[in-house]
Amino acid sequence: MARRTKIYEGKAKTLYEGPEPDTLVQYFKDDATAFNAEKKAVIDGKGVLNNRLSEYFMVGLEQIGVPTHFLKRLNMREQLIRRVEIIPLEVIVRNFAAGSFSKRMGIEEGTPMPRPIVEFSYKDDSLGDPLVPEEYVIAFGWASQQELDDIVALALRVNDFLSGVMYGVGIKLVDFKIELGRVYDGDFMRLVVADEISPDSCRLWDIETGRKLDKDVFRQDLGDLADAYTEVATRLGVMPSNVTHPSGKPTLIN
Repeated sequence: MARRTKIYEGKAKTLYEGPEPDTLVQYFKDDATAFNAEKKAVIDGKGVLNNRLSEYFMVGLEQIGVPTHFLKRLNMREQLIRRVEIIPLEVIVRNFAAGSFSKRMGIEEGTPMPRPIVEFSYKDDSLGDPLVPEEYVIAFGWASQQELDDIVALALRVNDFLSGVMYGVGIKLVDFKIELGRVYDGDFMRLVVADEISPDSCRLWDIETGRKLDKDVFRQDLGDLADAYTEVATRLGVMPSNVTHPSGKPTLIN
């Protein structure tokens, strides 16, 4: 790691200069944060799980024609990704009321949305990633109207894919957030799904019991976060079903 040039360090990942032009190495850390980093902890094995789970989802999206920044997994904690121009928005898709949405709208958690709702928040930790309307996005030049339309279409395709995959293993996709970036090929530009897709960025509830299998476990002190993420990975076939998580060192299938 010391030989690499660090490009960016976030709360859960670090980006390094890649081995080839227009590539980066994305390193998944074990750090867990909540409430805009007011609550912090180190969860052994979390980065390993998120690396493998994000790979699983990104590969699945590519297979159905949704472009992503993912190129390949390098090892247990690192991915090779395309360098993209990140759009400074978190794109949130809600299938059921939960979290801040329930508080903001006075709707009981778990209430189904009449249709998937797409929201945008401006990526700025110092401001708490505030929700912004489409008018702000266009007025401040974060994205054009055409890009915004494409972003919504991509987000809904991701939602269809993730909802189906999760439902197949007995998990309800309550909501999730993604980031998108621009990739240029001469004069041609396309949008790709970037950052990560993992239990860090999704709300996942067991369909039968309602048990939470996402970062709310950490936010709300509901148990061991790595156990929850391991459960998701096991159901998806990323980990063998006979593996437990006693030591914080998960064993993953290559």
